[in-house]
Amino acid sequence: MGLFSLFKKKPATPADAGADARLAADSEALRHNSQALQRDIARATAMKIDAIESAMELDIFAGADAEPAWRGRPRPAAGAANGCAGAGDGATLPLLDQHSTALLGGAELPAAPPHSAPVVEESAILYANGQAELAEQMLQASLAAQAGAEPGQRDRTVWWLLFDLYQLGGRQERFDDLSIDYASVFETSPPAWRAPAPAAAWAGVAPGAVLAGPLDLRLAPQLERLAALAKGGGPLRLELGGLEAATAAGCALLLPALRALQAGGRELVVAGAAELAGRLRALAQVGRRDDGAAPWLLLLELLQLLGREKDFEECAMDYCVTFEVSPPSYAAAPKVATAAPQPSAAAAERFVLPALVGGADAAALLAAVRGYAEDRGGLVFDCSRLARIEFGAAHQLVAALQALAAAGKKLELRDLNHPVAALLRLLGCADIAKIYPHRY
Repeated sequence: MGLFSLFKKKPATPADAGADARLAADSEALRHNSQALQRDIARATAMKIDAIESAMELDIFAGADAEPAWRGRPRPAAGAANGCAGAGDGATLPLLDQHSTALLGGAELPAAPPHSAPVVEESAILYANGQAELAEQMLQASLAAQAGAEPGQRDRTVWWLLFDLYQLGGRQERFDDLSIDYASVFETSPPAWRAPAPAAAWAGVAPGAVLAGPLDLRLAPQLERLAALAKGGGPLRLELGGLEAATAAGCALLLPALRALQAGGRELVVAGAAELAGRLRALAQVGRRDDGAAPWLLLLELLQLLGREKDFEECAMDYCVTFEVSPPSYAAAPKVATAAPQPSAAAAERFVLPALVGGADAAALLAAVRGYAEDRGGLVFDCSRLARIEFGAAHQLVAALQALAAAGKKLELRDLNHPVAALLRLLGCADIAKIYPHRY
């Protein structure tokens, strides 16, 4: 056999064909893996951006871009120009001027690009009527139409509605994909996936408990009062945003208290958990054991309450490396809803709305709302568990609130998701009540 005969092309065989097919498949798999790696890198970059900006979070969301620019289609001025009757007369609830992340009054909101308002309105109506997929398609088309515009010309309301639709539908992968696009377009930290609110039908007045001050041994009396308050029934709102100067001893006190609340089966609305978690990161540093495990375990508990499974897993691995133990496993908190932190005055008892407002339950709910309003001048509605209001029920709710406003009641709806907030604005609710969507 000559030397060059070794290099002659041989006839193809079935085995060779199979090898070629495997090679093509391997190449395709490699391409997909490369894309996945690029996506993971982008996600990691977004998370780093979020960590860098966490200290400035309150200032960022207090700015003009913190809340949706859209106000709904203009209507003839029949009431207060600020989006709430008597908004400028000094008679509003004290907490309205204290909440740094609250939605600004109607007149203070910049006008939205004219092309986005109909999309926001129509998608909100579709979602109210149970057509979430059509609403999603409409919002995606709107984002595609804005693709060539400058970031300052894009209405973030469309993004926030789409983020909420993905969260409400439990579609975290699409939420993460949209987060990457958001960070790329606006060059800022994207929203974080939050735990879905419990789909509970219970509605009524819920007490509020505020934990504030240094997170150290001086917290013990407050935790004793919390334990006494937790013995009742129905949801409980727990405000953690006022805790600061965390110590290992304080973490060791708060951790069992949070676990006891969940073990008792009590439905919770936890406000300020993300902010407290950010403060704990200074104590939970890889390789540092001086403060013991309590700060790490409390941080992991807060990440579970927030439903941030990926953050939990990363933190659990750091904990494993630091203490040379097996990492804890993630366990979702099914009866916990989360909300933005608010000042002490805002943590008083509230009327908690159920996950769904509609159908035959609407009449009973509205009767309970009227009962709640009888001996109160200011009414605060906790909407952190509210996922959807059916279109017909939304009309009934707004009519009931209009009657209460006409009777001199000051009204607030807090922690609304953006599709519901858009629907209520469309129906004129912003003319009679302060509307505070949850922040992104």
